[in-house]
Amino acid sequence: MGRFSINKIIRILIGADFIFLSALGLITPIFAVFITGQIKGGTVEVVGFAAGIYWILKSFLQLPIGKFLDKRKGERDDLCFLVIGYLIVACVQFGYILSSLPWHVYLLEGIYAFGMAMAIPAWPAIFTRHIDKGKEAFEWSLESTALSFGSGVTGALGGILVAKFGFNLVFLVAGFIAMFGGFLPLFIVKDVEKKGDHHLRFWRKRL
Repeated sequence: MGRFSINKIIRILIGADFIFLSALGLITPIFAVFITGQIKGGTVEVVGFAAGIYWILKSFLQLPIGKFLDKRKGERDDLCFLVIGYLIVACVQFGYILSSLPWHVYLLEGIYAFGMAMAIPAWPAIFTRHIDKGKEAFEWSLESTALSFGSGVTGALGGILVAKFGFNLVFLVAGFIAMFGGFLPLFIVKDVEKKGDHHLRFWRKRL
């Protein structure tokens, strides 16, 4: 294998994260503008409360979820939480299209936080176990570079798309792209299962 060869699981995880977070990058820079311009009663206070709901709830939820995943033997549970978490967040993007009041945004931010709290502990758990020995710094750097580049490009693109086509199209595009990124880890189901144990039978019935 070449010096810069990367195993399949790491490639898929980086690719999925790149696609998923690039999709969210379409929304992040213009989200405050969406709230103040499209939500009835949307103010900078609403923007702050929405951000607070997301960050605080995610912070509280991801700790018990991470502890739960650590207690489960095998990797299929991690993969299940990763995929479901990604898909929940993808669906939230469609929910913004139907939002018109602050409480709609608050509710969606809570669901958003739950989805990310499922995905965030699961992704590095799989990544850490399968990272190529001797390439740890390079592969973590590759992950960071991919996310930074993707978010930078889509952040600029999101503003252009909103200016030309409006918020609804951007949310729609972001949702579908994020959903594609959410399904991508399913390509490594068999690969992670090979390193699991009999507890994986529980999750096999649910994927």
